[in-house]
Order: sequence, then C-alpha cells, then structure tokens
Amino acid sequence: MTLPPNPESSSSLISPHALMSIRNLELRARVVVEGFWSGIHRSPYHGFSAEFTEYRAYTSGDDPRYLDWRVFARSDRYFIKKFEDETNLRCYLIADNSRSMTYGSTGYTKAEYARTLAATLSYFVYLQGDGVGLLTFDEDIREYLPARHRTGHLRNLMLALEKPASGKTTNLGAPLKRIAEIVRKRGLMVVLSDFLAPIEKLERELSALAACGHEIIVFQILDRAEVKFEFGEAAMFQDAESGKTLFLDPSMARKDYLRKLESHCAHLRSTCQRFGIALYRLTTDRPLELALFDFMRERMQRKRVLNRRVQQPRAAGANLQNAK
Repeated sequence: MTLPPNPESSSSLISPHALMSIRNLELRARVVVEGFWSGIHRSPYHGFSAEFTEYRAYTSGDDPRYLDWRVFARSDRYFIKKFEDETNLRCYLIADNSRSMTYGSTGYTKAEYARTLAATLSYFVYLQGDGVGLLTFDEDIREYLPARHRTGHLRNLMLALEKPASGKTTNLGAPLKRIAEIVRKRGLMVVLSDFLAPIEKLERELSALAACGHEIIVFQILDRAEVKFEFGEAAMFQDAESGKTLFLDPSMARKDYLRKLESHCAHLRSTCQRFGIALYRLTTDRPLELALFDFMRERMQRKRVLNRRVQQPRAAGANLQNAK
C-alpha cells in the first residue's frame, strides 16, 4: 500500500466550522472518514487469510495445520503463522478534558475540535476491524473504556467523548501513568491535548510509556488566537484554569507571549523526539481530513521501519545459512 497524495491543497476538504455545525459527534466522524476513505485503506481480513505478517511460537492447543515446516527445517523449532487478523491494532485515545480546552475564538472550542478528532480516529480504527479504547482526563481520570471491537462499543465511546470538559487544571502525568499500568499488550497511544501545562511532569510518564513498547502519537491542539496572539485593544485576560485575571495591552505583551509559547512548544517537541514520539501541532481551523492524513502517514511510515527491521535479521540469518 502506498501513501495517498497529500490532500493539503484539495478544495474538497470540509471546513471545521461547517463540520462543527453537525450536532451528532459520530456523524461528524463519519463525514470526515467517508470523505477521505476511498482508495486509502483496504478492508481487513476476517478469519484466517492467505496473508500473514509474522510468526509466533507453537503452544499446546494450536492447530497443527498452520505449522510452518520450512521454518522448522531451518530452526528445529515449531512456529505458527500469525495471520493478519491476529495482529490487529489496539488503539487508545487519551483526551484532555481540562478547562483550558474550553477556549475557542472560532465559534467552537479546542475541546470540541479534539473530541471530533478523537471520534474521527475512533471511527477510522474501528472500520479497520481494530480495537479502540478511550481515556479522558483533566486533573483526574474521568472516563476509561478498554480497547475493544464489538457491537455497541463505538457508540459507548462516542457517548463518553460527548461529555463536556468540566475539570479545572491539567494533569498530564496521571493518565499516562494509569494507561501504562492497565495496558499490558503493546498498542498505539494517541494523546490529544493543548499541553499547556509544565512539560517536566510529563517527561517521566512519556518515557515509561515508550519503554513499555507502545507506539505514541501526540496531537497538540491550539486555537489560532493562542498561536498568533493578534488581539487588538487592551483588555482583561482570564486564565481558564486558575481563574486569575490580568489587564494586558496585546501590542506590548505579544512578543514576550510568543517567545514563551515557542519555548514551551520547543520543550514538548524535544521531549517527543527524545522518546521517538510523533508530534503534530494542529490549530482548530485546520480541516480534520489533514489530521487523519497525519495519523495515517505516521502509521504507514512506522510500519515500513518495522518491516525493514524484521527483514534485516532474516536476511542476516539467510546469509549465515548460505555461508555454512
């Protein structure tokens, strides 16, 4: 499967403002996914397929019909072909529901945009036949649904996402620590937040999550007004989480604000790079199809890297056999 062309310049992209006018969250997700689906991803196989991606050791009770005798002849060990439907993805969406996410200058909030992106990714992953789970948080963990693929699960996940942001502060460390504790099998962790909290508290938990072998994708979601700070007149500004107010002249404060924001984002970026985590920064005026494209591109590029790593040891083993 090849990467789809970059849709950045496509005139058929749905504006987020129009998308948010659809009240039903699942319908929003369906509009985005179905508008971007055709020709991108083949349907997953159901039951045993003729294609397989790897092997696993034979254990008592396995069907001997699926033993690979060629591998046995080379290694004197029994292996079972691990078929595609046994390698399905387990995806967990970790969504920030703190009060800072309630800011919005476009007629909808960062929280609404993040919920719609989470719903879109959930719907997309579910259609592939993969399991999807959810953890929402603010200063505490609010909702948790394990990764599943069964009738009714997607609807329950959508209902959990629709709950409004009600927390105050953001505690990024607690949900990552909790997900590392309860998810034992390797999976894909997708974190959606504005990350407007001290990065130092996040580093240790991101490191632990990566050390567990999980693939991690981070979407930093910011309002365009937060990124540009193009306010006009002097006014009272209120911190959404602490409630503190401050009188500011934007023309005087803009340079210092942008410097601090860039420093904060650079810290997040370097942290992600250090742990091999993919980071995408989104503003809430960016079409959701492009965020889905980012997600797909990252998944496919990571899969290619893993395939190369698998093929290299096999090639080395073949050369050693030939040398003998």
